[in-house]
Amino acid sequence: MRPLHPPGPERSAEWRRRFGDEARAERPDLSALCLLVGAQADGELDETGMDAAQIELDRLAGELPFRPGGPRSWATALAEHLGDRCGFRGTPGDYQRLDSSLLHEVLRRRRGLPILLSVVWMEVARRAGAPVYGVALPGHFVVGFGPPEQQVLVDPFDGGRVLTGPDAELLVAGATGAPLDPSMLSPADPLDIVLRILNNIRAWAAARPERSDVALWAVELSLLLPSHPARLRYDRAQLLVERGDFLTGATELDAYAEVVAAVDEPAADRVRRQARAARAMLN
Repeated sequence: MRPLHPPGPERSAEWRRRFGDEARAERPDLSALCLLVGAQADGELDETGMDAAQIELDRLAGELPFRPGGPRSWATALAEHLGDRCGFRGTPGDYQRLDSSLLHEVLRRRRGLPILLSVVWMEVARRAGAPVYGVALPGHFVVGFGPPEQQVLVDPFDGGRVLTGPDAELLVAGATGAPLDPSMLSPADPLDIVLRILNNIRAWAAARPERSDVALWAVELSLLLPSHPARLRYDRAQLLVERGDFLTGATELDAYAEVVAAVDEPAADRVRRQARAARAMLN
C-alpha cells in the first residue's frame, strides 16, 4: 500500500475552505466532497488528480448502455459494468485500510468500503441518467434504484448483487440485531453520506492511536458540515489534549461545557474538570 502523507498546513487550509464552501452549497456535490476528504489524507492528491478522478467517473458512465430501462435493468447494467467488467468490489481486508475510504484511491484500486463503492455506483449511475440514491442501512451502505414502490437495492461491496427483501433484512439484523424498518430504505442525504464516511475514517484512526492526526482532520471536516452532532466539539477537544495541545483543548472543553450546561449541568461539570486537568498538564 502506498503510504499516505497529509498535505502541508497551507494546502490543508485551502482544502478545508473548499470543503466548507461545497458543504454549504445549495446542491452539494458528493464526489467533490469525497475528493476533498481524500486531499486531506493524501498530500499527493492535487487539483489535477481530483479532475482526473471526475473524468474517470465520466468515462465509466459513458461506457454504460444508454438508458437500459427500469430500476432493475439499471441495477443489472451497473453490476455487469462496474462489478463484473471493471472489478469494483470489496474484501474483508479493505476495512483495515485508510485508502478504502478515499474516493480517488477506490477508483484506482477498485476496492473500498461499502459506502465508497456505493459512491462510485451512485456517481456513475447519476451521470448516466439513472434514478439512483444511497441507502444507509445500519452497518452496511447500499444503493437504491427507482421509486419506493419499485425500489431495487444493490450491494456494491458484493459487486452490485441485487438484494432481495430477505437479503436486506439479514444485513440489518446482522448489524443491529433488530428487524428492518421501512424508514431505513429512504434515500440518504449527500451530507449525511459524507459524515458517515468521516465517521468511518475516525473509527479507523481510533484503532490506531499513532494516527490521531487522521482522527483530528476527520472531526474538523465533520464540524464544517452545516448539520453535525454537537458531541464532535468535545471529540475535537479531547484529540487536541491527546496530541499535546493542552491549552487549546482546555479552551474547547470549556466552550463545550457551556453548551452542555443548558441541558445537563452535572455533565458540564465533568467536562470542566477535564479542562482543568488539561491545563494542569502545562505545569
